[in-house]
Amino acid sequence: MATVIIIAGLFLISVYAAFSYRKKLSQGCCGGGDTVRRQGPADSDLSHYPYVYKVEIEGMTCKNCAVRVENAFHAAGEFYARVNLGRKTALVRAKAETPEEVLKKIVVRTGYDAVKVERQ
Repeated sequence: MATVIIIAGLFLISVYAAFSYRKKLSQGCCGGGDTVRRQGPADSDLSHYPYVYKVEIEGMTCKNCAVRVENAFHAAGEFYARVNLGRKTALVRAKAETPEEVLKKIVVRTGYDAVKVERQ
């Protein structure tokens, strides 16, 4: 009897996983199919951002993910960011020298993992 219950439970979990994966494939990883709107930085003059950092990011899987990371940097102020989804990196320009931990925290608060930060 216990074996039947375990098999039934595993079957239900498998069905749920298959439907969830199908939804992810049809609507993108971020669900809902809605496109995240890009919000630019308050200051778009690149000459005002003399410090440049390359941040390696794990966990981004679609364009919405990339836009979320860019928006997070722009909302923090003093940053101009562009994400390369294919390379899983963000090129972050800053108005002032910025500690690696600050850049990583912005990425982590967005829901992704900042693996490495390099000064360019």
